[in-house]
Amino acid sequence: MEHNKKKTRGNERFPSTGDEERKLLCKNLSFTALEQYKLIRANLDFTFPEDDECPVIGITSSVRGEGKSTTAINLAYVFAEKKDNVLLIDGDLRLPSIAKKLDIESYPGLTDLLKGKGAQLSEFQSPLISNLFVLPSGDLPPNPSELLGSSRMENILSKLRGMFNYIIIDLPPVNIVSDAISISKLVSGMIVVIREEYTEKKALERCFQQLKLSKVNILGCVINDARFGNGFYGKYKKHSRNYKYYRNSMKGSGQ
Repeated sequence: MEHNKKKTRGNERFPSTGDEERKLLCKNLSFTALEQYKLIRANLDFTFPEDDECPVIGITSSVRGEGKSTTAINLAYVFAEKKDNVLLIDGDLRLPSIAKKLDIESYPGLTDLLKGKGAQLSEFQSPLISNLFVLPSGDLPPNPSELLGSSRMENILSKLRGMFNYIIIDLPPVNIVSDAISISKLVSGMIVVIREEYTEKKALERCFQQLKLSKVNILGCVINDARFGNGFYGKYKKHSRNYKYYRNSMKGSGQ
């Protein structure tokens, strides 16, 4: 990827995205939801060691529909708001949704880079904010798990880390396919997105078990549709002792 003159894609107003979903993205977030994302950002800032000049953060979930893609977009946005150079990658090479949510082209994208095709960095600049770049999925490959864990992916991330302050990768759910596990050795840590009154306890336990067996660095969890009170702690009591939770009062939707 090379620098070139500024070029933007997409539309800041997300015209092809539903009205309800638009309210969950970036500038359209409510004050409360935006502050929750900033709190997550602040917590993450203290999580990584100083010598990690560009942390790579994977965003996953146990199953579909917990809001991981929306979380990835908004987290990238609030990091970029802080004037950091941020790259958001759609690493869900089976059911990508970042391009659709942001109303941008889905190619060229990650799979093009994995195939060795060149691209200009400016092609991926987001119209939302100048220092946010979005790398969509590209064409869907027949072997996404192998590609995400490949030496080619490692080389691409190594080059990209020299260009950005943060890289955030939206990944498929852990319980559905092995893609998130395959790339886990290449990321600084993983955030698990959970949707209250939606995520089943057994699914959550299985997700954490697989991440633990793969020695994934779990940074914490983001709870969508969070309700304050005893109901939250009762439902997730087993895990609340072991992992730090970031509450998010926004209404989660999508992947």
